[in-house]
Amino acid sequence: MNTPSPASGWAIGTDVGGTFTDLWLRSPDGDSWVCKSPTTPDVVTGVIDAVHLAAESVGLDTGELCSRVTRFGHGTTVGLNALLTGRSARTGLITTAGFGDVLEIGRLRRGTAGLQGLDLGDYHLRGQVPPLVPRTQVVEIAERIDSDGVVRTPLDEDSVLDAIGRLRDLGVEAVAVCLLWATENPAHELAVARLVERELPDVFVSLSHEIAPSVGEYARASTTVANAALGPVQGRYLTLLEERLAALGMTAPIMMTTSAGGVVPARTVTERPVSNLLSGPASCVVAGQKLGAELGTSHVLTMDVGGTSFDVGVVAGGVALMSDEVTFGGADMRVPSIGIASIGAGGGSIAAIEGGVLSVGPRSAGAEPGPVCYGKGGTEPTTTDADLVLGVLDPEQFGSGGIVLDREAAKRAIADKVGTPLGLTAVEAARAIRVVFDNAMADLLRAVTIERGHDPREFTLVAGGGSGPAHAWALCREAGLAGFIVPPTATAQSAFGAGTSDLKTTASRTCYRRVLAEVGPSAEDARVIAEALDDTRARALATLPDPDREGVPDRDGATVTHTASIRYFGQAHHVDVTVAARPDQDAVADLLLIFEKEYEQLWGKGSGFREAGFEILSVRSVAALPEAGTAGSGTGEPFTRLGTRPVVFDDADRPDETTVYEVRRPAADQEIAGPALVQLPGCVVVVPPGGVATTDALGLIHVKVN
Repeated sequence: MNTPSPASGWAIGTDVGGTFTDLWLRSPDGDSWVCKSPTTPDVVTGVIDAVHLAAESVGLDTGELCSRVTRFGHGTTVGLNALLTGRSARTGLITTAGFGDVLEIGRLRRGTAGLQGLDLGDYHLRGQVPPLVPRTQVVEIAERIDSDGVVRTPLDEDSVLDAIGRLRDLGVEAVAVCLLWATENPAHELAVARLVERELPDVFVSLSHEIAPSVGEYARASTTVANAALGPVQGRYLTLLEERLAALGMTAPIMMTTSAGGVVPARTVTERPVSNLLSGPASCVVAGQKLGAELGTSHVLTMDVGGTSFDVGVVAGGVALMSDEVTFGGADMRVPSIGIASIGAGGGSIAAIEGGVLSVGPRSAGAEPGPVCYGKGGTEPTTTDADLVLGVLDPEQFGSGGIVLDREAAKRAIADKVGTPLGLTAVEAARAIRVVFDNAMADLLRAVTIERGHDPREFTLVAGGGSGPAHAWALCREAGLAGFIVPPTATAQSAFGAGTSDLKTTASRTCYRRVLAEVGPSAEDARVIAEALDDTRARALATLPDPDREGVPDRDGATVTHTASIRYFGQAHHVDVTVAARPDQDAVADLLLIFEKEYEQLWGKGSGFREAGFEILSVRSVAALPEAGTAGSGTGEPFTRLGTRPVVFDDADRPDETTVYEVRRPAADQEIAGPALVQLPGCVVVVPPGGVATTDALGLIHVKVN
């Protein structure tokens, strides 16, 4: 092991998954380490355990390491899990009279929101997810503002006080305020907020014009409600984490990852917790984007196979594809996010026979009890159990959590639950589990590429997560890819992203303009859009943290990018298109042409309908400060040959004798032939028969599968 640098300037990135908490550590001279610790029920303890493991890995006392850390990035599933499990704060919604049913009605697809694949056709599953706030906790007040921002019905303060009293009697911990057309005139929402804060000083308050300033009251209401419901939960969690880290000697501020692919100070997430629902998967895509830039490739596919899910992100033209809306817990929410496609397929995915058919996932064994091979009481076989039986995993070398795997227990469980019902041996059943698992991942990969107009063969696949590098070879075969790349930080790619992401802040506002195709945009359209962008740019820059107080780069180095949300007239969904800072009339016309091109790329040639005209709905500005950490690559190491063991690839009855190597960060210009296994910290890279693995100066392992 290399001797760690004694200087300050160390960086840590952490990401909490459903099964493991990952940590990435970088020294001032650029050397890096990764480790994994089982995620704990309270989450915080798992993070602290990972910090202790990191200190042990570099031979430092935990307090000594913490005192040297100047960057602490963090991503967590606390908010997402709270929404999905109903453990968020008891929340009330205050809305305009006559609109109290907004969460119940939703959109035409509210009954199927969140369902995927074959589940969409199962009528028994429709309408099973209740609104984020039950109707009994929704109160209406007398007021009305129109779409032009003009007050039609003045705010009735008595009705507001009555509504607040009803919410007090219900014992709410948080209040969401979503009034009609508050995006055009927030005066009533602000007045209601003042009354709520006066009457209920201990509740968390969210205002729709601040949280989701966009057209469409349903998505705006559900986003605001989700933010309110998560406020107390996220606040308690971050307060406890800060206290525990401070007790270890950590003085670096916590920088939280967001769904949009950057980091912000923890206080920002405390105010807007809905912004980091997809923080972990987004960080993985950011890491892939940075890697692509270093390799000189602008088209990257990122795959992250953790304990509970398989996540895919797309970077096209050097830009991570974004989404303006996500669906969780049966609710559509306006949350700017890196476009992540996910299925319930991970190392902990449970394999079961249902109606005589083998299924893998979406149910997961999680961290407790975990796969059968963990020996923690699990009885349902998982993909991790299958990989162990097939010879991919070494029972004695599984991550850095000190877990020793029980191969015989895994074999018995697979034989009993899968093999016997299908008339297969344990090894044949294990291979069947892998085939189903790999095909499900390949289907998702095709969905985010081919079905959206991208040729996957033009992309570089970056494999990450604890199980990603072990299954990428089969995914390449299924999807027609020539090979894949594995970074030395693969098992903790999201943690790496959290530790290296740029600081980003976002500001948006409505900017409604209808443009007829036969007329085109006017000078007035361009003026209104430019003025709106001036406002969002100024607010995005103003919300960047103070360099003197929060340990971030100077604001002078900030860059700002802008997008406009556009749709064809009469449609419900829109596309975000990059726009200039101050577009003139010609630039707006070009913007609409770009929208049409991107629309057809998403939905197929001929899908556009310019005769309907266009609607420009809103604009957004993103201010970014580059990560200020010390660059460097560390010192590479030669592969260490550990021996051989039989591994099942294509024939359960004829395993291939496979060479096993070990390395923490490989040195450049090495080459090994398949079949081979390369044990990196926390994961295994599988080089199939006929494949070849080479290394480069960045410590990347390039695997060609054919």
